[in-house]
Amino acid sequence: MITFCKPAMGKLTLKAGRLAGWVLAASLGAAGPALAQSHIGFVSLERILREAPVAQRAQKKIEQEFSKRDRELAAMAEQLKKAQENLERNAMTMSESDRQKSEREFNDLNREFQRKQRQFREDLTQRRNEELGAVVERANRAVKLIAEAEKLDVVFQNDHVVWASTRIDITDKVIKALEDSAPGR
Repeated sequence: MITFCKPAMGKLTLKAGRLAGWVLAASLGAAGPALAQSHIGFVSLERILREAPVAQRAQKKIEQEFSKRDRELAAMAEQLKKAQENLERNAMTMSESDRQKSEREFNDLNREFQRKQRQFREDLTQRRNEELGAVVERANRAVKLIAEAEKLDVVFQNDHVVWASTRIDITDKVIKALEDSAPGR
């Protein structure tokens, strides 16, 4: 039976990490000439979702759809706050049975509020994913069309890129393409 103590595991992990780094460096070195001849593009999905009019319209649609429920939750939160203040202010002068009844009503209202708030967040997240997912899908199609038109070999997205030159950034072209292909145009 083999057992490892913590220092030995740390050295083992460190050695494995160094080995992986050397393998990555060697593979990039071998791929260097091929990458030098490649045409590369970059797109910022975050900018598209923030700046593209189609994404802004989707966000406004979601806000309109959920504004009534948001106001209802805000009113319920205010009601809960007043109930808590009333309970704290009058707890000493209430009879034991009235105090227990008020506490029970407050706790019931609080549970109902938390349930509605949780449901609201889940529904909002689902709708946001649906609406913005459609925007992302359209953006991906636009990226593909632009990449083919500009003969790009690869297009990176900002999640995986530490830095990209503005020379290879096609985000503005994608935003324009999304607006040019908006429904009803």
